[in-house]
Amino acid sequence: MKKTMVAALAAALTIGAASTTFAAANPFSDVPRDHWAYDAVTQLAADGIVEGYGDGTYRGDRNITRYEMAQMTAKAMAKGDMSASDRALVDRLAAEFADELNNLGVRVSNLEKNSDMVKWTGELRYRYWSFRHEDAAKKNKDQLQLRLFPTAEVNDHWKVKARLTASNNMKTDESGSVGLTYAYADGSYDKFNVKLGKMPLFSAADDGLVVDSFFSGAQVSFGNKLKATIEAGRWDLSNANKGIGAATDKAANYQGIDLGYAAGNLSVGASYRQFSSDAFKFANRYNTSGELEDKATIWSIGGKYRFDKNLALAGAYAQNTKADELKKSGSVELDYKGTKNSDMGSWGAYLAYRHVGANVSLASTYSTDHLGNGHTLYGTKGIDLGIGYVPFKNVLTQLQYFRGKELVTDDKVQTLYGRVSFFF
Repeated sequence: MKKTMVAALAAALTIGAASTTFAAANPFSDVPRDHWAYDAVTQLAADGIVEGYGDGTYRGDRNITRYEMAQMTAKAMAKGDMSASDRALVDRLAAEFADELNNLGVRVSNLEKNSDMVKWTGELRYRYWSFRHEDAAKKNKDQLQLRLFPTAEVNDHWKVKARLTASNNMKTDESGSVGLTYAYADGSYDKFNVKLGKMPLFSAADDGLVVDSFFSGAQVSFGNKLKATIEAGRWDLSNANKGIGAATDKAANYQGIDLGYAAGNLSVGASYRQFSSDAFKFANRYNTSGELEDKATIWSIGGKYRFDKNLALAGAYAQNTKADELKKSGSVELDYKGTKNSDMGSWGAYLAYRHVGANVSLASTYSTDHLGNGHTLYGTKGIDLGIGYVPFKNVLTQLQYFRGKELVTDDKVQTLYGRVSFFF
């Protein structure tokens, strides 16, 4: 790192202070009063941004390391009385030395939100499915999808988050219109969080065995090691798997509570969810009064134990107490290592057994629906295995294979799924 970068930082931090600060003490023997950088260096020393060396010298002609520059940038970030132009320069330095700042334990999130009130991230992904059934012809599907994630800072506690999604059918070259997948206000107060709007709906206790979708309403969560999440609102029935009967209702009433506890290598959870709509009458048949039951009342449990940094075992179970059939789901999964999008060369693999009851796994993260969440089929059981690899930074590749049987007919089914994602 050349001296010119030090000069730029020094100049930025002494703009505005030069008119009122004339006589800061000079702690460095090799920076005489007639040196071109005297005012800047002495001001930086007075502000505690530069410290020099133990022999009382500054050594301004020596090239500095990125680590040393990151230290000065971290101290500059702590200054609260900079002008907009000075802050912009420090913002650029923080972006340049983000990795070194992270190693120093310096968080730059506050700096980022001041430099840009709206932050965009995204994902471009290509996905391929091949479905095989012993009594039907092979069916293939491939899709290109673009996701954009804007996050807007409202104040110190509130953000607005959204997702825009557009898809393209690669086989027919047909593109759909851009749709608003979700949009919600997110408020965080220490260990308390509240969300309002249309937001992700994920059954965390069972790791998405029951539902991985979206709903409109409110969510409140609180706690740390022991965390509770309470939700209520309306759930779009078009998100449900095809096993749920058609109804005049477009959305189901929804209420749910999810409890989770994490300590050390162990995490466990339990949840209770209720969906109310005529759409569930066919699946549930009759209640004790002989009337068609219009509710799906689902409870689930799950847990995960990490043996070390590479190996983990997870399990989950769920049941719809109102359904007559296909009312149970379960999953046992062994994980080895794992991918990290920012870490080129990282990889992971898993081996699992899935049992996916169509009347309890309403929109499971494992099962394929019109949203394309997964690669298994509703109402099946079997072996699921997969591998992921990051060949380049922020590029994820995945390959997954499911082989099993339908729960009702016992027919054999197979699914091959591939994915390449580019994150930005």
